Amino acid sequence: MHIAIIMDGNGRWAKEKGLPRVEGHRRGALKVEDVTEWSADLGVRYLTLYAFSTENWRRPWEEVSFLFNLFVEFMKMKIRKMKREGVRVRIIGRKEKLPKEVVEVWDWAENETKSNNKIDLIIALNYGGRSEIIDAVNRIISENIEKADEDILRSHLYAPDVPDPDIVVRTSGEMRISNFLLWQIAYSELFFVDKYWPDFEKEDLERILEEFRGRHRRFGGL
Repeated sequence: MHIAIIMDGNGRWAKEKGLPRVEGHRRGALKVEDVTEWSADLGVRYLTLYAFSTENWRRPWEEVSFLFNLFVEFMKMKIRKMKREGVRVRIIGRKEKLPKEVVEVWDWAENETKSNNKIDLIIALNYGGRSEIIDAVNRIISENIEKADEDILRSHLYAPDVPDPDIVVRTSGEMRISNFLLWQIAYSELFFVDKYWPDFEKEDLERILEEFRGRHRRFGGL
């Protein structure tokens, strides 16, 4: 089972409570820890979370800088606990342009947890679905492969060994994909939750899994 989540609504959550936007992001980071634990308890093998998109650079630099610092802070505080609990941390996206400290923590977190196998926590950081496909195509070209098929393109994605998401969840009530895992979610089941990410609870995840089990996935067939 692979669940991918677009963690949306942190800023609006904070605004409605009269708090700075950055406080919403901080609460959202705490929710990452909760959802990872719930997912592991419920038998989810892969959990992909959309943390920072290639389009998020358009936000004010103060907020972007805070998000990167929050990523570093979160990893330094939580990685040893995740290591004990069998969480393997993997990060996908473009490393270029990211601050040096972010890249160093990215590499450290992956190395510290590489032997874990209870659940893979895949964090999409400086990630865009179109960028991932472009990067895959450029790697194929660099290898002088004259003709590509689906298997070859898949093998050049950021995490080619990870199965496609069974479920894609977006919080905050917005109903769009926002350049997330465009290749991988061709046949994923979509769920849109009318709650901001900091308000997402275990009961919401359980409800999604229950509804998913009742859906008939035809993958283009009958």
